[in-house]
This record gives sequence, C-alpha cells and structure tokens, in this order.
Amino acid sequence: MIGLKSTLNVIDNSGAVLVECVNILKNKVNNGWGSVGDEIVCVVKRARPVPESAGLAANVKVRRGDVRRAVIVRTRKAVMRPDGRWIRFDDNAAVLLNNKREMLGTRIGGIVSADLRKTGWGKIISLAPKVV
Repeated sequence: MIGLKSTLNVIDNSGAVLVECVNILKNKVNNGWGSVGDEIVCVVKRARPVPESAGLAANVKVRRGDVRRAVIVRTRKAVMRPDGRWIRFDDNAAVLLNNKREMLGTRIGGIVSADLRKTGWGKIISLAPKVV
C-alpha cells in the first residue's frame, strides 16, 4: 500500500530514479492508500545526471523536483489474488506518465504485477520483460 510520502523506484527509461508520492488519484474506497494499478501524483527526488557535453539538455524528459503522474506497478504490501495466492514484491515501483495518461518512457526495466491487466494498463504489461 502506497501512502503520502512513500518512495517508489522508477522502472522505465524516462530518466527518473526515485519518486515520492504526494497524492493518490481517484481512490475513495481504500482510505487514501494506493495499490497496484492506481494512479498517483509524485515528485522526482532523484534523476539520472545528463552530461552537458552531449548536447542533450533540451531532450531531458524529467528533472529533479518535477511533479509527474505515475502508475504503481509493484508494492511491498502483499496482495491476495482471486485464487488465494498472496503476491508480494521486494520494493515499491512505478512507471511515469504524461498528462494524457501515456507512458513517459519507452522501455520497462523490471518485473511488473499481472494485476495491471485488469485495471487497464495493458501497454505496460506488453513492454515489461516479466509479468508475475
């Protein structure tokens, strides 16, 4: 479960490494806690450095301090599947989105939860190297 001030790893190639959750969007049922498939608003706490000599400064997607939307793809809190299994991951992770709810990056670099399929994030599942 993801709440305010929770930190999440970013597993896409948008340039962010670590984000902090500041709001969970449209989740009235779970008392303000987010789970896999929920959309959040987050602040980029750590981003990959951009070499100045490469001339790519205008092509940077995210910088430290940017406020972005993201979708939660893994949580440390165990989630029960309909068949009775409990699924838990080692860390909390997210994928950054733009304002049109499209992925900011073009690749996914880690495992994602299969629960994303039932919440309408099939694009993330199709790009992920492994779905659990």
